[in-house]
Amino acid sequence: MGYVVKAPAIVGVPVHGSSDQFPVRRIFCVGRNYAAHAREMGHDPDREPPFFFSKPADAIVLCADPKNPTKIPYPPATKNLHHEMELVVAMKSGGADIAVDKALDHVFGYGCGLDMTRRDLQNQAKDMGRPWDMGKGFDNSAPIGVIYPASQIGHPAKGTIQLDVNGKTRQKSDLNALIWSIPETISYLSGLVTLAAGDLIYSGTPEGVAAVGKGDTLQGFVDGCGTVSVTYV
Repeated sequence: MGYVVKAPAIVGVPVHGSSDQFPVRRIFCVGRNYAAHAREMGHDPDREPPFFFSKPADAIVLCADPKNPTKIPYPPATKNLHHEMELVVAMKSGGADIAVDKALDHVFGYGCGLDMTRRDLQNQAKDMGRPWDMGKGFDNSAPIGVIYPASQIGHPAKGTIQLDVNGKTRQKSDLNALIWSIPETISYLSGLVTLAAGDLIYSGTPEGVAAVGKGDTLQGFVDGCGTVSVTYV
């Protein structure tokens, strides 16, 4: 038995030190997971329960080479495209209601990613009480670097997360500033959906989000987790 239309290809992300790829199943993103970013967006940074939104798997675009940034077309229907630099968690297994102390057992590895946001569309949706999908889940909205296996780098709980735009630092913080740690995030999310191998979690962005335009080059890194590098054209 076949399909009535061409089946979509599996989206794969390269794995550091391997010729194999990580197959992407779903992308979950954590909102406002750094206190300073919550403040700059006009929200109370108190430790309220985390909330999540999604991007389609085919929003992924590989942007791993800082010497040769991947060229991405500036997206349509926006005049206010924002960068959000994030640590990405790649799941090798999952389940429902995962205990915090067991959460890291399900992690394959980590990488760097950008949660690109059409902020004008997102804000308009918020004002009208509508979903954020077109502000967050558009084409090429999830640039990512190579995934580094936890077997090589461990499970980072601290270290610099930084994004430069045209050579000037825009975002800089430390992973230890996450409001909800990676194990806590995995545990909480698994109480909402059943996680599975291939899921990616974009874990939240620090302060300094701002607009980018055509011709801008974004270069980010997380200590021990590689780089992400893109030029908008």
